[in-house]
Amino acid sequence: MPDQAHRLRTLIKNTCNQPAFCTAGPRIIAVTSGKGGVGKTSLVVNLGLVLARQARRVLLFDADLGLANIEVLLGITPPYTLYEFLYGRKGIEEIVCPGPYGLQIISGGSGMQELANLDTTQRQRVLELLPYLRTRTDFLLVDTGAGISRTVLGFVAAAEEVIVVITPEPTSLTDAYGLLKILARFKVHSEARLVVNRARDEKDARQAAHKLQLVCDKFLGFRLGYLGTIVEDHVVREAVKEQRPFVLSQPYSTAARSLSQIARCLIDGKEPAPKAAERFLDRLLRLFG
Repeated sequence: MPDQAHRLRTLIKNTCNQPAFCTAGPRIIAVTSGKGGVGKTSLVVNLGLVLARQARRVLLFDADLGLANIEVLLGITPPYTLYEFLYGRKGIEEIVCPGPYGLQIISGGSGMQELANLDTTQRQRVLELLPYLRTRTDFLLVDTGAGISRTVLGFVAAAEEVIVVITPEPTSLTDAYGLLKILARFKVHSEARLVVNRARDEKDARQAAHKLQLVCDKFLGFRLGYLGTIVEDHVVREAVKEQRPFVLSQPYSTAARSLSQIARCLIDGKEPAPKAAERFLDRLLRLFG
């Protein structure tokens, strides 16, 4: 355990006190969860589509190692992944797969495993993503894996903003608290925003959110804002089976209306953090290099 704690401390420390850069970038948001099966990827895909439908330039990055759930939910097969960009000399435009409403998708693929073994040339390739992020995206939504693995924490630490997805179940609240405790302990972020999925109703969601907010405030000194809820809706399960996002297949459903409200809350009063794209790539190289 001491060795693991030391490695984790080193991992987090490398994200702090980064050098300043000179330009602004898109809003970079890591969407994560303490446990799997809470609907995190469904939120990323459908939220991305709602934002894209509102003429935002949205890039989804599937950083869930080996699972490629974004592709499954959208019913697409990207021809190339991050691996081909790093090692196969494919250009950024070649690894970006188009989706509905101009949505852009990059699959991490096996390239995720290679981030820890980049040589000078490949590290330079990562930096070549910068002009694309700065000029072609308004939102970068990073779909992390679940839990507190090194890869998950790396992407959460590198992002400017964090959305944590939970369900009202006690196990989901407990696991989410474990994730937030690490973020607070190592000062990765001082705040995050919460989405409650599969709630019976708004009251059920608010109660679950309030429980988590109370313990975060009392024991962690961590600000956890409430972003919104997606109530239990059978169209979500149907959409997963059909590999067609529910905001497309059932745009007037309760779940789709909930996503629209979450998108409005996400956009209102928030501007991109200065130098976001530069910091994001620099942190990734430091964390995984």
